[in-house]
Amino acid sequence: MKRALLCLALFAAPVWASAPAPSITLTFGLSEIHERSLQPLSVETLALEGLKGLATIDPGITVTKDADHRVELAYEGQMVASYAAPAPNDSVGWGQLLDRASRQAGRKSAPIGRAGSDRVMGALFDSMMTKIDVFSHYAGPAEARERRASRSGFGGIGVRYDLTDGSAVLNEVMPDSPAADARLKIGDRITAIDATPLAGLDQAAISQKLRGPERSTVILTIERDGHFANHSLTRRLIVLPTVITSSTEGGVAVIAVTGFNENTGASLAEAVRKAKSAPGFKGVVLDLRGNLGGLLDQGLAIADVFIAEGPLLTTRGRHPAAYVEYEAKGGDPGEKVPLVVLVDGHTASAAEVAAAALQDSGRAVLVGTNSFGKGIIQYVQQLPNEGEISFTWSRFYVPSGYALHGLGVLPAICTAGGSPAGDRMLADGRAAPPSFFAAWRSVAPEDMGKRLRLRGHCQSEDHSHNELDLSIARHLLSDPALFGKALAVAAPVSTASAQHGTPSLNRN
Repeated sequence: MKRALLCLALFAAPVWASAPAPSITLTFGLSEIHERSLQPLSVETLALEGLKGLATIDPGITVTKDADHRVELAYEGQMVASYAAPAPNDSVGWGQLLDRASRQAGRKSAPIGRAGSDRVMGALFDSMMTKIDVFSHYAGPAEARERRASRSGFGGIGVRYDLTDGSAVLNEVMPDSPAADARLKIGDRITAIDATPLAGLDQAAISQKLRGPERSTVILTIERDGHFANHSLTRRLIVLPTVITSSTEGGVAVIAVTGFNENTGASLAEAVRKAKSAPGFKGVVLDLRGNLGGLLDQGLAIADVFIAEGPLLTTRGRHPAAYVEYEAKGGDPGEKVPLVVLVDGHTASAAEVAAAALQDSGRAVLVGTNSFGKGIIQYVQQLPNEGEISFTWSRFYVPSGYALHGLGVLPAICTAGGSPAGDRMLADGRAAPPSFFAAWRSVAPEDMGKRLRLRGHCQSEDHSHNELDLSIARHLLSDPALFGKALAVAAPVSTASAQHGTPSLNRN
């Protein structure tokens, strides 16, 4: 399978000074959005929309562009400054104008003056993003660091904790972590880090002290059963677990994937290997309910665990690099494993990619409700100020050819509103007929009305605690004949992509 982080920036940001001027960050962001966003937007359009964001801090600020191509900044109806508008796609000129205008606004407006550069930068970029869609946004430096840590890991010791009475009380010690090596236990209380008492510190400050560069040392003061001891731990790369095997009863392994980070695909492959070794193994239930997505390449990787060959996904956008075709590779442990996938209204983005690929390849029966319907990809770019912008830059098309955005993935067995279990689920109309799947796969991306009507067949619901879905999945995997019948319900027509037509760039 071709691998790329389409949910991440494909290219690292250039090396900048430790404290770049705001105009540099603004220029860089404007240029990236202009070049890569799915919709063609001029730099001028983005910049003028960005300036409107100052009003979210102080509504007294207004910005207009007059017939003489001048950008006028006013406060409470009084002119503050007037600037000559740069050329429509001059990102340097508009970046400098945004910087000058926000500084001038801060001198006139006390709320903007007190807001600080991070908040002003966020107001400018967030307002720009309204020209794209609700999925595009800006993250300041602190939030962006957390996001990068959740995707790629961080230097840490491998614990989770609750903040109680000025101490960090451990509620999880991750296996194969520095904390596990030091024999820390659930219930241990961290009272000091590097001799600094934790009393008075909030959770963010404590987490910042626990984290640090890989191979660096941190000294914890631990209270256990009324006794205090210091423990020296060497930080390692910690990637939070996203794959959880909850049970292997009756030969059926239930494996939940809660999100997608750098380790998800490899972790799922290992979980499937272990499940297959259990006596009386019958199959896997892959639970994607509540999974809001994450790294796209890892969503593809979990589908690839079960698919031997064939297409997984096609992405298309305005920028040439947004066009990618993904194929499965062979040799993974789940390729012949009977599989049921659970989905619900909170199954989104990369999780929908995985579900659609598994359904379209004929490898899995989907059970649950219609998924969220987020079929667009965000390009995430780190900025010179260490914040990041995430904006929509491409659509994706599943193997049978349909665009998923605004439609979602339709389960073969719909449990929305409750549904009978057993053989009746295929006989009482709760399973969509093949003709309905043909209509689902042939609807045009632009026909949002029809997409909405089709979604009404199986309403999206939150099934995070729905036991019926799991009961049906177990029943299917325990009855090979019924499983085969359910698998045929959503089998794609071989000519589906021809019926729909290969999506073209001018459609975007």
